[in-house]
Amino acid sequence: MSSDMYEVAFSGEIVDGADIEQVKSAVAKLFKADEKKLAQLFSGKRIVIKRNIPLEVAQKYQTALQKAQAICELKNLSAEALVDAVAISSPENSAVKTSRKETQDSLKTSDYNIAPAPNTTPLHISADNIAELNASIAAVGSDLQDEIKEVEFVEPDLGGLSIAPVGSDIGDKQAEPDAPDVDISSLSLT
Repeated sequence: MSSDMYEVAFSGEIVDGADIEQVKSAVAKLFKADEKKLAQLFSGKRIVIKRNIPLEVAQKYQTALQKAQAICELKNLSAEALVDAVAISSPENSAVKTSRKETQDSLKTSDYNIAPAPNTTPLHISADNIAELNASIAAVGSDLQDEIKEVEFVEPDLGGLSIAPVGSDIGDKQAEPDAPDVDISSLSLT
């Protein structure tokens, strides 16, 4: 599951051929909007309807606006990239195709600071042309190792080891370092 967050925005666009009054009525019912709010929604300015929501919730808003024949957009806030311009569910509708085409044309990687895809064949040499990179898939049940060498088990000699009783100090005792010889003959107590 993706952790990306989205916003749903509306600019007052409707599907070609749809009656503006019917769309306004459907949107008013959908959002329980009064005349003032409807005027804002259909002003032509981009209005964010809902922000910081998961994709599933954004798609529910999308579906509801599609039924009302209104065109909205979903924007991926995590990547700051425009995801899709949405319209009615009929894919044959030319307005939907035009809107999506315009959205894709207006979306440039330089606008969003997205690095271009890496060139996977920088010298136009594919893996098929390099003998060391050629690979194949073995059949199911095949031995993948050429030969299996049996290794003789050698029992280790533990004769020189013993176990210390519980609570024993098992570290090596280290001799106390000798105190350094310091000449204190020049010191006196007064």
